[in-house]
Amino acid sequence: MRLRDVSPGDVDAYVRMRCDPVMMADLGGPLPREGMAEKVGRDVRQAAAGLAWIKMIVPDPDRPGVVAGTVTIWSHDTGDGPLSEIGWMVLPEFQGRGLGKRAVRALLEQARDEDRWGVVHAFPATGNAASNGVCRSVGFRLRGETEVDFAGRVIRANHWSIDPRTVPHR
Repeated sequence: MRLRDVSPGDVDAYVRMRCDPVMMADLGGPLPREGMAEKVGRDVRQAAAGLAWIKMIVPDPDRPGVVAGTVTIWSHDTGDGPLSEIGWMVLPEFQGRGLGKRAVRALLEQARDEDRWGVVHAFPATGNAASNGVCRSVGFRLRGETEVDFAGRVIRANHWSIDPRTVPHR
């Protein structure tokens, strides 16, 4: 597995992840296909500017055109100050292989190695057993339940946090 920056050619992958009812079941349902090209464009610009790490998960480096999902770290203002957040999505045909866990760990290791982002938070939906399992297995600490906004929708989520400096070297 390797991670690469999002690129303008990733629109189809975004559509498969964000416009699919199954993929978006825990996130308030599918998003409209309209606007995905613009979303990819914004993400490409953010990644190029270093404002966010927006990575595509490539399961087989020998097949760079095959994308399994995304993993992203970004910072946003909560009203109480900045908060660094990580999120990920893995397409159904790639789920159950540990790719999400490996991608999250790899990005946290990069955050540790570059001493960037500070404490990182994750907010998987309370019913998303797989993503909550990733948090648990990577070493996040459960802080409780909360409501978060995702694409203009309020979802019930578990609030996890981790200091990347505590992620062990492999």
